[in-house]
Formats: sequence, C-alpha cells, structure tokens
Amino acid sequence: MLNHYVPQQAEVIERIEETPSIFTLRLHFCDPKLHQQFSFQPGQFNMLYIYGVGEVPISIVSDPQDEHSYDHTIRIVGRVTQALSQLSAGDVIGVRGPFGRGWPIEQTRGKDIVVVTGGLGCAPVVSVIHYVMRRRDQFGRLVIMQSVKHSDDLIWRKQYEEWQQVEDTQVILAADRAGAGWPWATGRVTDLLGEARFDVNHCSVMMCGPEGMMQVAVNGLMNMNVDESNLWLSMERNMQCAVGHCGHCQHGPNFVCKDGPIFNYSEIKEWFGVRGF
Repeated sequence: MLNHYVPQQAEVIERIEETPSIFTLRLHFCDPKLHQQFSFQPGQFNMLYIYGVGEVPISIVSDPQDEHSYDHTIRIVGRVTQALSQLSAGDVIGVRGPFGRGWPIEQTRGKDIVVVTGGLGCAPVVSVIHYVMRRRDQFGRLVIMQSVKHSDDLIWRKQYEEWQQVEDTQVILAADRAGAGWPWATGRVTDLLGEARFDVNHCSVMMCGPEGMMQVAVNGLMNMNVDESNLWLSMERNMQCAVGHCGHCQHGPNFVCKDGPIFNYSEIKEWFGVRGF
C-alpha cells in the first residue's frame, strides 16, 4: 500500500482532449516499484497534486488490470483543474491514493448491471463499464443510461456507439437540448427508465451525477420494484484531505472520502436529498 499522506511522483504519459473543457490524463508512477504496487477498485479516486497550486480528488476511469497506466478524466472547474489542463506528456505531478470505497463488483457478478448517470459527472461509473466489458461473461445484461444538458456535452460518443453493439448491452442516451444529427432521445434520461430492459429482481444499479437526478432515478427504480439494497450511488462532496480528518466531506455520520464515495442507498437515505447534508 502506498503512503496515503505523501504524494508520489507520477509522469503524464498522454493527455487526451475530450472536449474544450474535459480532458483525460494517462499517468504512470515514476518509481517502477510503486507502479507495480498500485492497485484500485472501480469507483475509487486519487488526489492529484500540482506542485505550488494544490490538489483535487479525481476518479480513476481505467481498468484495474491495466498494468501500463491509469487514467483520470477531468473537467476544468477551478484553479487546480485548470493547472492540470495545461500538462502534457512528460510532465510530473503528485498522486495520493487510491482512496474510498469502490463499486460492489464482487456482489454484482452474475447480475444485470444498470448504470445511470447525468450531466458531465459520469467518470465514476466509466471504470465499471470498462470492467464489465472486459469480463462480459461474468455479468448479466448491461444497461447504460446517460443524460446531458446539450448533445454537444456528450463525451466518449464513439465508445457509446461501440458499447451498444455488444451482446446483451443496451445504451440509452438523452439530451435536454439536441443538436443537429443527435440520434438519441431528447429530454431527461430518468424519464426513460421504463425503456431499460433488465431483471428488477436480480440487478445492481450504479448511478452518479446531480443529486436531484439521482433522487428521481431512485424513486423511479423503486417504483419498478428494484429493492433499495440494489441501488448504489456515487456521492460528491468537497474532499480535501481524503482520509477523514478535515471533515469537509461529512454527509450525516459518514465521510464521503473514506466511507464512500460509493454508498448503498439504504445507508444514506435518511440524509439523501436533505438540505444541509
């Protein structure tokens, strides 16, 4: 296990421009031994540190068994992410992690997987999609549901097109505002839950995005008789230390950085959607 308090040097292997405001950094630890030791579960995150600027929590979106590098997809929203966006291959940053609790992969083997995401916050579940796609025979049906405000906001469009060609995989995409040539639905993806084809009695639902969207999805899925124990949510809070010391990410009695960011709905339903939590 790496020292979670000390940033380790990692080299940028590649910078991939996804959209004008979203990019992916492909990283590799400078120390070969550290790189070999590094392991994570889908849904966990790293703290990426820019020397002299600060650090920020970013989900790991690559497959855990990719031994060559690990990827972080980042949206430019502030000072640190702006600095990260200026990096290129060969630059070195600091990395702490991995942190948090990931998606319940072992509990979902053999089940249908339903992924529900909204807005631009789909990175926490992309690692799950990659994981399932590489081990397709270990899981049931895969349903991928994603909504964006404008069709131009959709990243990884080519990947979605490839995913929908895979056997036992259904892709449902929606945009509040559709541009020219948008082939999918217009509106909110939560209005399309009825189109998803999966076994409500033998499934695991993984969702991330705005909490209002997730609350609507939770209500809709439970109305479809999906048990709350099969609903998993990726929560976002202001995570600064990532080890449960600073308290910035407290949600009810939990700390999102160490008790999450992945929670079962039954664990947080008392505080989910409540103003102030």
